[in-house]
Amino acid sequence: MTDVLLDKHGHVSVVTLNRPARLNAIGGSLLHDLHTALLAAQQDPDTRVIVFTGAGRAFCAGDDLREFDEQTASPERVQQICDDIQRITRDLMHGPKLVIGAIQGYAVGGGFEWLLNCDMVVAADDLVCFFPEMQWGHFVTGGVTHLLPQTVGYQRAMELIVLGERIDAQRLLSLGLVNRVVTREMLLDEAMALATQVAERAPHALALLKKALNGLPGPLSSALETERDAAAQCFAHPETARRVRTFGAGS
Repeated sequence: MTDVLLDKHGHVSVVTLNRPARLNAIGGSLLHDLHTALLAAQQDPDTRVIVFTGAGRAFCAGDDLREFDEQTASPERVQQICDDIQRITRDLMHGPKLVIGAIQGYAVGGGFEWLLNCDMVVAADDLVCFFPEMQWGHFVTGGVTHLLPQTVGYQRAMELIVLGERIDAQRLLSLGLVNRVVTREMLLDEAMALATQVAERAPHALALLKKALNGLPGPLSSALETERDAAAQCFAHPETARRVRTFGAGS
C-alpha cells in the first residue's frame, strides 16, 4: 500500500498522507511517495489546485522516530533524508499550482512545516500544532526559519520554535497561520469548495502570483539550504540521538 494517495476531482488534485496507524509520521517511503504524488499533481495539465490532507486522526505527527537509527546510519543517509525533507517544501512552494491544506488533528514538526508550506489552509477545530525539534536537539526544516518570522514576527517565531508551545486552531487563526477554522466533519468539503473557487482563476496568473509572493529564488531558497545543513548536523549529533531515545522510551 502506498503511503500517499493521489485523486482527481475535476481541476482539483487531492494528495492524502496515508499512514493513519502511525498518524502519518514521516519516514523514507512516505517522503518518496509524497514527492511522486506532488510532482504528478504539479505537472498535470488538468490540475489547477492541489488539496493536501492526511488520512485518519492526524494530518502528520512529524518524524517517525522508529526510523531514526536507519535515518542516521551513515553520513550519506543523513544527507539524503535532509535533502528529501527539503524537496517536499520545494514541491509544495516552488510548483506553479496553489496548494490548499486541509489539516486536522495533529500537525507536529514536519507536519507543522508542511502546513506553513501551503498557500492557504483550512483547519479543523481539533487541530494542534507544535515544533518538538529543539527539545530533541534537532532543527526545523521546510523553510520555517524564513516563513514563520514573516507571519508572526521574530520574537514570536523564536518562542514557538524554541519552546515547542502547542497552538490550537483558534490561536493559529489569530496568528495568521491558517485561513479558516471549521468542524472536523466539514474540513474536506470546505477545502474542496475553496479549491473550486481558486480553480476558476487563470492558472498562468496564479503561478506568477505564487512565484512573486514567495520571492523565488530569494530568501526561501537560502533558508532551505541553511536548514538542510543544520538539520544534517543535528541528525548526526550524539546528543540528538540520546534525546530521541529518551523521548521514545517515555512515550
